[in-house]
Amino acid sequence: MRYELVIFDNDGVLVDSEPIANTILAGYLTELGHSTSYEESLRDYMGSAVHRVHDLVEERGGEKLPADFDDTLHARIFAAFQQDLTPVPGVEDVLGELVADGIPYCVASSSSHERIRVSHRVTGLDQWFEEEWIFSAEDVGRGKPAPDLFLLAAERMGVAPERCVVIEDSPLGVEAARAAGMDVYGFTSMMPADRLAGVNGHFSDMAQLRELLA
Repeated sequence: MRYELVIFDNDGVLVDSEPIANTILAGYLTELGHSTSYEESLRDYMGSAVHRVHDLVEERGGEKLPADFDDTLHARIFAAFQQDLTPVPGVEDVLGELVADGIPYCVASSSSHERIRVSHRVTGLDQWFEEEWIFSAEDVGRGKPAPDLFLLAAERMGVAPERCVVIEDSPLGVEAARAAGMDVYGFTSMMPADRLAGVNGHFSDMAQLRELLA
């Protein structure tokens, strides 16, 4: 099957941001009295929009996070991005091959538009993505694992869901892609393959993804 659209998750797939962001999130939640380890942050929040953090903290402890939680969290993450963020190794080769082959692609991320833009500017990936190829959970009422974000991306890019393939690294993202009726490949750099069930294939480096898409 020749896919007519490749939809990339951003964090952990295009940019190597998950270790940075989850270290900061775990530390900030612990600072606020909601003890959270790095491993727990990955388990509970990787691949999700920030509203999930609010929902789970309130559900578990009966307390709301501070009104400025999102602003403070993003400020800390963006500062760390400026120092340490890099693109996922090999991803620019994948993008270059898609361009050469004339296969459209886009990004559909649980992150905010601002966070996506910051991560792309810092890593130089902004040269690969037009503004209209970037979709955020901010654009839909429900983030992953709901299929809404991927369905919006397909609609805006003018491709039927069954002709799309999603590149994901989180269980929530895989669930959303399957619910959207799309094929999905699971990137196992951060998440064990058994946590990414129901995918069409797993890969651990971008050279393998190039083979899968071919």
